[in-house]
Amino acid sequence: MSDVTRLLAAAAAGDHWAAADLLPLVYNELRKLAAARMAAENPGHTLDGTALVHEAYLRLVGDQHFDGRGHFFAAAAEAMRRILVNHASDRKRLKRGGGRTRVELLDQPASLAEDPDLVLSLDDLLTRLDADDPAAARLAHLHLFSGLSVEEAGDALGMSRAVAYRNWKYARAWLRDALGK
Repeated sequence: MSDVTRLLAAAAAGDHWAAADLLPLVYNELRKLAAARMAAENPGHTLDGTALVHEAYLRLVGDQHFDGRGHFFAAAAEAMRRILVNHASDRKRLKRGGGRTRVELLDQPASLAEDPDLVLSLDDLLTRLDADDPAAARLAHLHLFSGLSVEEAGDALGMSRAVAYRNWKYARAWLRDALGK
């Protein structure tokens, strides 16, 4: 039985020292696997080979039982593949904006002047919101198009600070939903 196989069995049995002793024995081979995986990735990847090795090692050592050295390295290669796939999907996820820059549209009234189509779309949405909640629509209209703060817009409409913020939260949520964000 090789040292790697013995240490894998001990680590699977819960021996934390075995897991620590295992890393120096497998590190160079894991680095080679990671280098091969990273060679297929785009330049400028936010993960590097070292981070990939460490993440894969942490996922592998512990509860799992391996039938020897070959099984361990096959599992390491699969773990690295999964890490890279998860990383890529996280970066592409619409929730995170994909490759686009995030602009907090509803919190930046000044940005409306730069896009006439956006102004027309927001005006149309605020007209639709007016049918649902006229007070929230008027407050959002003043905040977004007049450049007034939420408190100033609420004050202009005779609302308390708490009511103004409650209306703004509702209007902003309604607009985000309507915009599909």
